[in-house]
Amino acid sequence: MSLSIKHWQDPLNLILGLWLIASPWVLPYSAETYPTWNAVIIGSLVVLLAVSEFFRLMAWEEWTDVALGVWLMISPWVLGFSDIAMPMWNAVAVGLAVAVLALWVLSTDKQIGGGWWHPVT
Repeated sequence: MSLSIKHWQDPLNLILGLWLIASPWVLPYSAETYPTWNAVIIGSLVVLLAVSEFFRLMAWEEWTDVALGVWLMISPWVLGFSDIAMPMWNAVAVGLAVAVLALWVLSTDKQIGGGWWHPVT
């Protein structure tokens, strides 16, 4: 098993995950329990997935990123912090980015079943 960055989306997801972990203190909303724990837990999972994708890319990892991204986008309403602008917009924006990046990899990497955006030659 060796380190190999196959897609530029994976390091970007790593950065997004690290941002999520730090964001409650940077923005600051760390006094808000639900958005803080949501950012730290989901950010940690995004980081772990991104790092694992450096060693071996599997479709389930990308689908998990899609699910985490969707969760981030809906979590302000599910967890009840949609009325707090900063963590709400942060969760929605980062969730959208994580999901789109994962879908991009899934749709373009033939090794994991993608390739449907490329013209047939």
